[in-house]
Amino acid sequence: MKLSPIREALEQNQIALYFISVVLGLAVSWAWPGSGALEPLINPALAMMLFVTFLQVPLADLGKAFTDVRFLSALAVGNFIVVPLLVAVLIIFLPAEPLLVIGVLFVLLTPCVDYVVTFSHLGRADAKSLLASTPLLLLAQMALLPLYLGAFIGDDAAALVQPGPFFHAFALLIAGPLLLAAGFQVLERRAKAAKIGVAALGILPVPATALVLFVVICSVVPQLGPAISSVMKVVPIYVAFALVAPVAGWLVARTFSLPSDQGRAVAFSAATRNSLVILPLALSVPGAIPVIPAVIVAQTLVELLSELVYIRVIPRFRI
Repeated sequence: MKLSPIREALEQNQIALYFISVVLGLAVSWAWPGSGALEPLINPALAMMLFVTFLQVPLADLGKAFTDVRFLSALAVGNFIVVPLLVAVLIIFLPAEPLLVIGVLFVLLTPCVDYVVTFSHLGRADAKSLLASTPLLLLAQMALLPLYLGAFIGDDAAALVQPGPFFHAFALLIAGPLLLAAGFQVLERRAKAAKIGVAALGILPVPATALVLFVVICSVVPQLGPAISSVMKVVPIYVAFALVAPVAGWLVARTFSLPSDQGRAVAFSAATRNSLVILPLALSVPGAIPVIPAVIVAQTLVELLSELVYIRVIPRFRI
């Protein structure tokens, strides 16, 4: 069987494959109380997923995408003006519990810079432009998160933000896979064997994404137990965010008159948060365990399930 039909079959059945991965992850986490031991596999699985995704993106065109001021402006307005306003409304409905509020703010105010590229690619969005924007998104959220936390919960909150986890995540999950993919694409143009190898790797984005879903579910579900009452308070907030944020991002894109594929990218970015990167940072908050990790993990689960809907629904968005 040729590789292209395999890839086509995987993409056509990706929702079913992802659903199976989620169900298997839940089953394993229920049957094996120690499944949290798989947590160290999350970053390698993410890096693999992003590498095979980047291989599908024409990286030689990234320079042009990086200078697309209209797209970058829409992305900035969506993530750093519209989403914070949405969050300001949503937290009104949270109980006045400081750790609960801090956890929600940490995760909802930081746009994703890693697997959003994969899901936007699967959702027929402009993954190339979104990938080019990741350094700016990362730097902007590092600079703005202390200001947002200060505005929401007081000036002392600025001290809670440290740059280390952001830089570590960028190096491991963006720069490393990106450079490796760029090297493969250069070799692809010069060697037949490399071209065959890249074609073979082309069938992996869907399986790699399914693996990430499985590993994340297995790893994070055990963390919910000790703070289940807190989790139940934030899940409705996350569901509301998952419903409203992509529509808000899409409306921003329409305001900027972006092409449909870039509009979808803004919608994906507005709806997808930096949960896996922000978790180590949130753990530095005094007294964080178990409430803040559970609150952030709950958002991860809601978001991953939402992404399975997004990759089917958002491709229908048209400007």
